[in-house]
Amino acid sequence: MKKIWVMLGIMIFAFAALTGCGDEKEKGKPQAQPVNLTISAAASLKDAALELKELYGKQHANVTIAYNFGASGTLQKQIEEGAPVDMFISAGQKQMDELAVKGLIVDGSRKDLLGNELVLVARKDSKIAGFEDLAKPEVGKVSIGTPESVPAGKYAQEALTTMKLWDALQPKLVLAKDVWQVLTYVETGNADAGLVYRSDAITAKESKIVTPAPASSHKPIVYPMAILRNTKQQKAAEEFASFLASEEAAKVFEKYGFKSLKR
Repeated sequence: MKKIWVMLGIMIFAFAALTGCGDEKEKGKPQAQPVNLTISAAASLKDAALELKELYGKQHANVTIAYNFGASGTLQKQIEEGAPVDMFISAGQKQMDELAVKGLIVDGSRKDLLGNELVLVARKDSKIAGFEDLAKPEVGKVSIGTPESVPAGKYAQEALTTMKLWDALQPKLVLAKDVWQVLTYVETGNADAGLVYRSDAITAKESKIVTPAPASSHKPIVYPMAILRNTKQQKAAEEFASFLASEEAAKVFEKYGFKSLKR
């Protein structure tokens, strides 16, 4: 009987020692350091980007993501002036091209992330049925983003020019600082119609999509992303960029009306 108690005591001691070693190993593991990422992103990405931030945060508790949303041209200027940004997601190639020329993005980090569609929107009770109606006298105001700083506005200018409506609509145009403002003008009645991305239009409550602009009427809508050269968190930014390009993120983007681009 004594031998049994001795053996039992040895077993208990061995188990406790092994458990203790496991605890020590866990304690010895290096903890992930807190990381703060600042992402400047086109205004049209807001709803999808916020959902993705929440999803990424559940997988990477040590990473805090702060977004700076706005017109791509405005964000570009902020970056050129030294804004502390880790990653830029533009709604147009032009803004990213100019940053690349100035050496402000990390070589090899640029990727075409998403596509979108330009659509004509009007209030739900509007009788506007197509682009040709915009030139009619009963349509007083048409809103688009400022072409020089808002990619959606540039695409709108190209589409209206192709459809031979640009000159006729000059007296009616209401320029907006970003796509949100275009939608606001339409939904509040300050404009009879507007041109925005499908991703913005599908979330609107007081307006409807009248018709998409012909794809051939403007350059392809592409959202490039890149890591900024002045980032102090390049590895973390690369990991987040990989997440944004994943199948998991693609499902979220598509839910909000974006088109995933094949890589």
